[in-house]
Amino acid sequence: MARNLYNEDETLEEEFRPEDYKRVGKYLIPYRGTILKVLISILISNIALMLGPYFTKVVIDTAIPQADIGVLLRYSTMFTVAIIVACVGLYYRLYAITKIGQDVLVDMRYDIFSHIQSLPFSYFDNRPHGKILTRVVNYINTLSDLLSNGVVNLISDIFNIIITLAFMIALDFRLTLYSLILLPVLFAIVMIIKKHQRKAYQNLSNKQSNLNAYIHESIAGIRITQSFAREHERFEIFEEQSQENYDAFMRAVKIQFALWPSVQNIAVMSTCIVYFVGIRQIGVEVSTGTLIAFITYINNFWNPIINIGNFYNNLITATAYLERIFETLDIVPEIQDKPGAIELPPIEGNVKFDHVTFRYEEGKDILRDVSFDIPAGQTIALVGPTGAGKTTIINLLSRFYDINEGTIYVDGYDISEVTISSLREKMGVMLQDTFVFSGTILDNIRYGRLDATEEEVIEAAKTVHAHEFIMGLKDGYHTVVEERGSTLSSGQRQLLAFARTLLADPAILILDEATSSIDTKTEELLQEGLQRLLKGRTSFIIAHRLSTIKNSDQIFYIANQTVQERGSHEELMQQRGLYYRLYQSQYDLLFVD
Repeated sequence: MARNLYNEDETLEEEFRPEDYKRVGKYLIPYRGTILKVLISILISNIALMLGPYFTKVVIDTAIPQADIGVLLRYSTMFTVAIIVACVGLYYRLYAITKIGQDVLVDMRYDIFSHIQSLPFSYFDNRPHGKILTRVVNYINTLSDLLSNGVVNLISDIFNIIITLAFMIALDFRLTLYSLILLPVLFAIVMIIKKHQRKAYQNLSNKQSNLNAYIHESIAGIRITQSFAREHERFEIFEEQSQENYDAFMRAVKIQFALWPSVQNIAVMSTCIVYFVGIRQIGVEVSTGTLIAFITYINNFWNPIINIGNFYNNLITATAYLERIFETLDIVPEIQDKPGAIELPPIEGNVKFDHVTFRYEEGKDILRDVSFDIPAGQTIALVGPTGAGKTTIINLLSRFYDINEGTIYVDGYDISEVTISSLREKMGVMLQDTFVFSGTILDNIRYGRLDATEEEVIEAAKTVHAHEFIMGLKDGYHTVVEERGSTLSSGQRQLLAFARTLLADPAILILDEATSSIDTKTEELLQEGLQRLLKGRTSFIIAHRLSTIKNSDQIFYIANQTVQERGSHEELMQQRGLYYRLYQSQYDLLFVD
């Protein structure tokens, strides 16, 4: 079966380094005040809990043998108070840490979503969208437990170990050494498991990403699948992807679960050693109360060790996902503001290409040494064969890509020297692939200018002749449309996109196949409004229907990496060149029809 992007495992550009954990720590810095309070509560709670075994020792060794009711009541009361203090501290810790963890996830998700929006078109062209979605949602959600409980619980467990050791040493130093005799064995096991576990979770993250990418692609292409009755074939591929994900998960879990029983067995063996040494009095003399208290402390010592082992498992798991998250955050946008870039002031709309050369790949120029100067207010039509570079010209003007050589000027400003946002705010772009967001018709049109009134939205819709079909919808302008406008026809979506672009009232208007999905009758009506709206603004129009561009001030015929012909419709027809032959071919087709 042929391989596709969705089932190709991604390779890491750079291995995750231990110092990269500092990047996670930076997300905790804004909450350091709350974290400090939590740490204080942890310290108090752990000390309170550690007093319990000591109180038990005193009662067994002193109060019970001497039948001292006063001592028994006194220590029972202190034991109860200690438990209450520990419970209050635990409640506060759980609440505060859960909140901090979720706040950190929000911050991290904000950063990656914001960063993704700054990446160039090429990033999205080369990656299945399902894999990008996985990083923003699934991978960050996987970090929830680590950030909500893991980090602070780790600190709590470390405090617990230190405090427990202090009590153990205070009770009997030699018995403490016996209880720690198997600790090196645990460290050896951890180092063996570490390497295999990380690789297993890296593989799992790849399989999860592949599965999500395939599901996303399948949903997006469901109409084609059903049209060609390919449901069975798609399901077979899904089964394959799902099985690979299942196998990777089971392998990762098997390795992960190997740590917990190892720690548990070592803890039990350590307890047995202490019992044996204490009962046989091998080199130590231990009272019954001390032995019972010591066994309790051993459990208190190994329980946090088990917790730390679980945290370590979570950390290794999270590392596999952090690698992908940080890999995305580390991608430097190809298109970004230069240091010292200025805001582009209000413009008239003069556009100049000065010896511009552009290529997507080295050695394969799309445009070569292109130069033209467009006065403000002119309408320029771009025609030519598919792939000649018509859309490339408007993409370069909008700075969706940076040129390789030459300079592009808008009102005398080099567009590479102004901020991207201020440049694009002066432009209204309607691409061939129209996109309608889920929401109301009103909000979709208002996307062109968020502060527009409802009356202004309606006026824009009327101008492009979208008002008629909108009013025919159930709730008019307040009708809710689904994602990508699936409940609307392609022509209706284009009319909405037209209204959205025109509402922005840009100085430079770019229309890329803007009328390709509109029927001829509607297009004729649309031309009436367009002539008024195009007047006074610089406009670039790409259209295969030459009838829609006859009234343009200039027509550029793009071919062989440059502008082969330019002039008005009448001038180019008189030249009887490339444009003339293109126009005649369309005319002949219409005549035959």
